[in-house]
Amino acid sequence: MALFNLLIPDHAADAFYPPRLSEPGLWDLLLEQLLGGLSHWDAEHFLFIAERGYLYEHNCAFFPLYPLSVRAVAEGALWPLQRLLRLRSCLLLSAVLLNSLFSVLAAAALYKLGCVVLQCRRVAFLAAVLFSVSPANVFMAAAYSESMFAFLAFSAMWQLEKGQSWLSGLLFSLASGVRANGLINAGFFLYFRGKCFALQLQVGSGSVRKLPPLWKQLLSLTSSAVLMCAGIFLPFALFQYYAYVRFCGPGGGLEQAVPKPLLQLALDKGYRLAAMKGVKPPWCSQQFPVVYSYIQDAYWNVGFLRYFELRQIPNFLLALPVTLLGSWAAWTYIIANPRHCVTLGLERRKSEEGKPRAGFCCPAVFVYVVHATVLLVFGFFCVHVQVLTRFLGSSSPILYWFSAHLLQEYEPLLWSEGTDNRTMAPRSEKSLLGKSPGSCGKRTHGNPVVTLLLNCRLITPLSKCILGFFLSYWLLGLILHCNFLPWT
Repeated sequence: MALFNLLIPDHAADAFYPPRLSEPGLWDLLLEQLLGGLSHWDAEHFLFIAERGYLYEHNCAFFPLYPLSVRAVAEGALWPLQRLLRLRSCLLLSAVLLNSLFSVLAAAALYKLGCVVLQCRRVAFLAAVLFSVSPANVFMAAAYSESMFAFLAFSAMWQLEKGQSWLSGLLFSLASGVRANGLINAGFFLYFRGKCFALQLQVGSGSVRKLPPLWKQLLSLTSSAVLMCAGIFLPFALFQYYAYVRFCGPGGGLEQAVPKPLLQLALDKGYRLAAMKGVKPPWCSQQFPVVYSYIQDAYWNVGFLRYFELRQIPNFLLALPVTLLGSWAAWTYIIANPRHCVTLGLERRKSEEGKPRAGFCCPAVFVYVVHATVLLVFGFFCVHVQVLTRFLGSSSPILYWFSAHLLQEYEPLLWSEGTDNRTMAPRSEKSLLGKSPGSCGKRTHGNPVVTLLLNCRLITPLSKCILGFFLSYWLLGLILHCNFLPWT
């Protein structure tokens, strides 16, 4: 990244770029040369918020938990460096270190989640390795909130699968303080509680085992669902209230406390300061004054079908690989489990009471497929479509599970790894959506992605397409994003 940043001049993009108010020192210039490419585009917002708070109205599109964490590390763990580096440099270094940590933890959480849901260590491990070369990898490394969100979301899903509902709820709540799409995660808890209730009723109807009265079960279900959803929505609500107080309340002489270069930037770009000149923003008078939806509408023109323009065709092409992969994943699962999808997985079937199926097409994956499909449809029709890659890559395990499933099922080089000869099945026994030889072995020998890359001439066209997508977006992201060129 530093090499690309050195060789390729930064593009003069019309993006948020606040003036630097202090002169950089030698160490600041060195750090900027090494890591400056990770502070572009939305990273400027996060670093600015961590340094000066929510000064401009459109900064409120970026949720507070990540910039607060960056500032805390910069003021705490990096305190000895404050004599050598100015505050912004400390914040950039803090963001890069935090995101490196969160990326590793997110990969570990994804692996643990995959082991529980897929019941297949081979596919779970391969998915975690693919996450480490995610097509959205540049956003996991840059001063963005994606890596923190991925860690919290995957960890919450893992804890929910283990039955740790309250810990899962806490992690989901923290995730909604990082990104707005964390609110959708409330659906996981509602589904798991509803499924448990439905299956319990079916067991109770044909069993002599004494169960609590129905009204008590309903009361328990409703109260836990309300409390958990309230906890998940609480960070969002508190942040909207904070924005209302800051931008819709009295100014309190805030303009006089803002440095002149930042005031001038607001005048030049049309940015709104808190209670600037006593004029309140239009969203303050709405029945439900939600600043987030107003910013998405007024500043970025986000809305249903608003991005469907001829000049946006290149951005749709950028989103095409992840769109096809996500759609293929949903279709594959529906074809493999039509009845399970129709009944929403709420029907107890005797065929599922024995040893559960393993792999991507197992019943436990259903809710994750629904979650990924909802994000895919919403992202394709309602937001800037080029963000779909990082939108799905940081929010859903399906992108990695399905890619790992395809590699494990249809790549012969991976069939013999991780399985004893006694469990090897002949090729003729492999069904279209069934288990390939060695697909769910307990052992893993080395890095399967490295194995495929070292034998790139021998792998199937499908494997080349999957690895080509992951690695090309990984590399192009470093080249383009780090030089202020448009990317996903």
